[in-house]
Amino acid sequence: MDPLGAPSQFVDVDSLPGWTDAYEAKQLDSHQNPVEKAQVDVRSPFPYRKDINAKIILWKGDVALLNCTAIVNTSNESLTDKNPVSESIFMHAGPDLRDELQKLKGCRTGEAKLTKGFNLAARFIIHTVGPKYKSRYRTAAESSLYSCYRNVLQLAKEQAMCSVGFCVINSVKRCYPLEDATHIALRTVRRFLEIHGETLEKVVFAVSELEEATYQKLLPLYFPRSLEEEIQSLPYLPADIGNAEGEPVVPERQIRITEKPGVPDDASDEEGLEADLSFIGSHAFARMEGDVDKQRRLILQGQLSEAALQKQHQRNYNRWLCQARAEDLSDIASLKALYQTGVDNCGRTVMVVVGRNIPVTLIDMEKALLYFIHVMDHIAVKEYVLVYFHTLTNDYNQLDSNFLKKLYDVVDAKYKRNLKALYFVHPTFRSKVSAWFFTTFTVSGLKDKIHYVESLQQLFTAIPPEQIDLPPFVLEYDARENGPYYSSYPPSPDL
Repeated sequence: MDPLGAPSQFVDVDSLPGWTDAYEAKQLDSHQNPVEKAQVDVRSPFPYRKDINAKIILWKGDVALLNCTAIVNTSNESLTDKNPVSESIFMHAGPDLRDELQKLKGCRTGEAKLTKGFNLAARFIIHTVGPKYKSRYRTAAESSLYSCYRNVLQLAKEQAMCSVGFCVINSVKRCYPLEDATHIALRTVRRFLEIHGETLEKVVFAVSELEEATYQKLLPLYFPRSLEEEIQSLPYLPADIGNAEGEPVVPERQIRITEKPGVPDDASDEEGLEADLSFIGSHAFARMEGDVDKQRRLILQGQLSEAALQKQHQRNYNRWLCQARAEDLSDIASLKALYQTGVDNCGRTVMVVVGRNIPVTLIDMEKALLYFIHVMDHIAVKEYVLVYFHTLTNDYNQLDSNFLKKLYDVVDAKYKRNLKALYFVHPTFRSKVSAWFFTTFTVSGLKDKIHYVESLQQLFTAIPPEQIDLPPFVLEYDARENGPYYSSYPPSPDL
């Protein structure tokens, strides 16, 4: 199948072992019996499909060397990026490729454009531009990366291509976390093959040595090779598995409309809102929230049910989260007043709050609340602890109780449920009294979680010193007040 004159270094995709080959050989060697279908009570959203698995190849090698219908090149908006994948493709394709790319006049992030393969074994090259990743624009980056994979596959379908060789689109230069990007890549390909599987015979994931382990770990989640592997992989699927096409689901962008605006003629007026709700579609774009003004009035009158209150609170939190992701919070981030460090003795994430770094009278406290939500939303999904350094704070750093009450009321229930301890380091008598009043009469659910810590030595019994980045002034203060215990421990260089 090699084209005439193709160098021997090119690799025919038909000669590569498939995703299931090594697994089936292992099963035969170990004489394991497959799990019977009748034994499976809960199925994965990505069930075992032998026909789909037969199309998947994981190959450690240079995508430019694949002999297939098309290979994928990851580049920048001007299609001139000099990452290892692009440089190898340019080197093997020859100078004609650069001339061809100039005619395309660039490519926007998430789009895909086609050129000939020139001196490559592949007939075509599909060029795409992955997003630049920043945590505060995570949602946009996820959507753009999904578009990259989806548009490549769509182009392959439109051009009736038999096989596609994917590089890892999220280049190191663009800072996209490899594991997060791999989830998007695999589930997008999986969903496409479920719907348009007849259009493609082979999909190759060409990876480097550093990327191979991540793909080996995550491929069974989306392409389980047996019912047993499907069951074993189910607990490891992420919370967001995308929609029916693998596209990331963003709750705050879901439009709430009715699927059927009208109601049947025989619907009685007495049934009211409950009758209307029975005709609303179940999918995300057909959820109607009811009369908002009426709900607010019921809240004020104390007549709304607990479930309705929780639903109202979740909607409010989602609005705050949406705003936090859209807002430029770099000025708050530069204060270094809230950051993630290591883990405590129980393996729980440790978040640090530095009181002296919060100039309460000089900053927009609503932006501070947004920044807290932006940073903490993904942390609070599992157990965590907070360390609050009250060290050397003064009147300009004192968080108002009204702000703290608002923060406590706004955040999602997961924040309160998964917060296991709050270490209040170097408290003063006045701060202890204030904290007692606040946790007794305002947010009583927090009272039992607060631990007053007089010295770093006491803190290190719960959190190892190597697991927490300490501001230099905290170390100096503690050494002065409590002796030089661990005072030689190097502080974080960026604090």
